[in-house]
Amino acid sequence: MSRRPGLAGRLSGAWRSAGSGPLGVRSFRLLAGGQFASTIGDFCYAVALPWLVLSTHGGTVLLGAVLACYGVPRTVLIPVGGVLADKVGPRTLMLTADVARGVLVAGLAVLAARHTVSLAALGPIAALIGAGEGLFIPASFAIMPALLDGERLTAGNALSTAAVQAGSLLGPALGGALVAVTHTSTAAFGVDAGSFALARARFGAAGYGALLACFAAGALAGTLAAARTGSLRTPAMLASAVFLVEAVAISLTPYLGGEAGAAAAMFAAGACNGVGNVIFLTVLQKWVSPGMLGRVMGVMMLCAFGTYPLSAAIAGVLVRHLGPALFFPIAGGLVAAAILGGLTQREFREFGVVQAAQAASAPKAASGSRK
Repeated sequence: MSRRPGLAGRLSGAWRSAGSGPLGVRSFRLLAGGQFASTIGDFCYAVALPWLVLSTHGGTVLLGAVLACYGVPRTVLIPVGGVLADKVGPRTLMLTADVARGVLVAGLAVLAARHTVSLAALGPIAALIGAGEGLFIPASFAIMPALLDGERLTAGNALSTAAVQAGSLLGPALGGALVAVTHTSTAAFGVDAGSFALARARFGAAGYGALLACFAAGALAGTLAAARTGSLRTPAMLASAVFLVEAVAISLTPYLGGEAGAAAAMFAAGACNGVGNVIFLTVLQKWVSPGMLGRVMGVMMLCAFGTYPLSAAIAGVLVRHLGPALFFPIAGGLVAAAILGGLTQREFREFGVVQAAQAASAPKAASGSRK
């Protein structure tokens, strides 16, 4: 007669499972912890900077100019970061970028304390912070295969992405609370600078906010669920199916009976997005040779981040002329068209199949060599 394990047994099993997974690798734990802390700091900065400008009567024009100073270098330097990650190593590049950003954000804290707000003062610092993030982004993806073997890579990507997503959920709340309590941006900038130091050492409006939170929560749940997809035979096909479900969820968002239905659709879309992104990212990391991984990640991240301003502008035009409801089916249709177009290509359908077959045959070859 078998007995179910008690609480102590389940905890022991969970601990052994964690020890054999990505969290059992010290370098990965430090990286994930550093990314979590740094992301919290990034979003404190995202809250504190607009507050600093607007609360000192800087105006929306100055705010837009400062944000442009931040965004343009970040986008332009993403592919440069990919090249440098291959040449000097992703770890070295990440540490250098974070140290520099920590110093710069500390400088913003000083300006906030002195209520110094001008384009001449804020623009160069914002530009250098954006440049540092542009260099950091591709390196943070290129470093993963060097830390984890193939069996742990999918789970590692899921946990690393989840750490960033959790930081993006907590950061705005912390930044807003600090600004509200202290009535200044200084404390929020201080937390941002401190988070970079930790990363270096340890490696109507309410409804809109609720919908964004549902998407983020769904993405976090989907990302964590993707940790169990490491041994897929046809990863591109599964990821494509998940993205097609996301396209349907996006298309139905305005038509599901109000805010609750829209929130459910956004949660589903976020969950699908989280699963699909982790699967494709892992396959890409396994497929690209180590000496080129930084460059490839730079191009991929440029496509992801660099197209955002253009897509936002197009979305604004469509919503203005067609209304917000019709925008969602159009957006979902574009996602579906892109995936279905990829599925017409054999190379896309079989992307990752070779790596999966090699991973499956490796244990057999190893056992045969021991006979």
